[in-house]
Amino acid sequence: MDRFPKAGRVDIMLLLEGTFPYVSGGVSSWVDQLIRSFPEHSFGAVFIGSRPEDYGEQRYELPPNLQHLEVHYLGEQGQAPMVRRRPGNPEKLEAMRAWHSSFLSRGATDAERKMVDPRFYRSSPDGVDYSQFLYSEYAWEFITEMYQSRCTDPSFLDYFWTVRSMHGPLWRLAAIAEGLIPAGLYHAVSTGYAGFLGAMLGSSRKRPLLLSEHGIYTKERRIDLLQSDWIRDNREALQKDPAEISYYRTLWMRFFETLGRICYAVSDEIVSLYEGARLRQVEDGAPEERTRIIPNGIDVQRFAPAGGVEATSPPPVVSLVGRVVPIKDIKTFIRTIRIMADRIPEIEGWVVGPSDEDVDYADECRALAESLQVSERVRFMGMRNVEEIYPESGVIVLSSISEGLPLVVIEAFAAGIPVVATDVGACSQLVYGVEPEDRELGAAGAIVGINDPKGLADASCELLQTPVRWQAARDAALQRVRKYYTTERMITEYRKLYEKGLRQWQA
Repeated sequence: MDRFPKAGRVDIMLLLEGTFPYVSGGVSSWVDQLIRSFPEHSFGAVFIGSRPEDYGEQRYELPPNLQHLEVHYLGEQGQAPMVRRRPGNPEKLEAMRAWHSSFLSRGATDAERKMVDPRFYRSSPDGVDYSQFLYSEYAWEFITEMYQSRCTDPSFLDYFWTVRSMHGPLWRLAAIAEGLIPAGLYHAVSTGYAGFLGAMLGSSRKRPLLLSEHGIYTKERRIDLLQSDWIRDNREALQKDPAEISYYRTLWMRFFETLGRICYAVSDEIVSLYEGARLRQVEDGAPEERTRIIPNGIDVQRFAPAGGVEATSPPPVVSLVGRVVPIKDIKTFIRTIRIMADRIPEIEGWVVGPSDEDVDYADECRALAESLQVSERVRFMGMRNVEEIYPESGVIVLSSISEGLPLVVIEAFAAGIPVVATDVGACSQLVYGVEPEDRELGAAGAIVGINDPKGLADASCELLQTPVRWQAARDAALQRVRKYYTTERMITEYRKLYEKGLRQWQA
């Protein structure tokens, strides 16, 4: 029996890749907040993951108006079709050949538009079913020809399995699209596989597609590929001949860029969190007239200093609220605490977030703290109620190498805690302001470069050791979040988009 809620139809269907309800973090918290903010609407959600073993139990209690939930794992191969010799559908496989070739080009192509139709993947005279892709003579010719004409790596086996791994999930997505219940509109919370599913649904069912990007998917996948186990395991070969490994990395990146272009082309509204991200979307193929900015917002009163008490001096605690994963660069945070310990003897560094998403990396971080002799200062606290953490913290630090508009920053602001962050995503905008009126509020902390423990330490020590500076940053933080980053402001903008998209369906 399926343990997930099921419905016959919903108002809004969310398309989620690797986030809510199985992965904690800013995007998942935003999804939970968004659903609960519209109790008048019924929601559904499709969770797309890699493999079941990559996720634990649900991290979030499902909101009562989330009436439908499906969970699909693209890494599960299932039972492959029976092996048998097949000629294949030349016309459709030719379209796939053209689509694969388009990875190294820019701009949507006719081949890309054909690939977004779920019917393309059916077993029919007009389609290419999965067995044709796996076993047909034409598919074999397609792969060998592409290898001979484009691949710079000498291993045909590597190329063969890379192409299969790359294209295989598309048949799973087509099956999901055809089997999904009706919805008034579809809301994808990234491009990638979730966005491609949204493009399939929006185009085939003639319903609006709304896209919200908290971070630019292709940028984050590029970081993942650079830090992948495969590249780490082949680092020696990479140093000898970078082209041998970078070809596959480039191929995967072009694949995700193509999925993004298709999602942008089909989306009716394309939302980003800040101007820099919007410009990147346009650069990557989003029609500029469909782009808009809606910053994240929070319930300011939830994080307000208890009883409105004004702090007079900051606690000697620097906290990082986030997952213990490479993209958050916890190792730089640990090195920051090592530097600060020489200047503030009582300093502590708290890492507040789950450590089970990348166990090897978490072990490396603990080993680094031990080797730098700060293991008693750096506390890995796991999942905690941040409302208890903020009042005990003097400064919140983000050492990330990639962010969108991080919720932790505006939560810290609402709690009256200055932030020192790397210059990623919207962090500079949050700390220093955007428009002249916003900038006049002052700096709510400081921004430093990526992978700069000394910079993080210098800025954090200056705030903690200079109460006047700390208080000014605290005041700027409180004023900025109350004026520009409230839940009410964010929900008002999404209500407009939802009402616009639902109007036709409910008529």
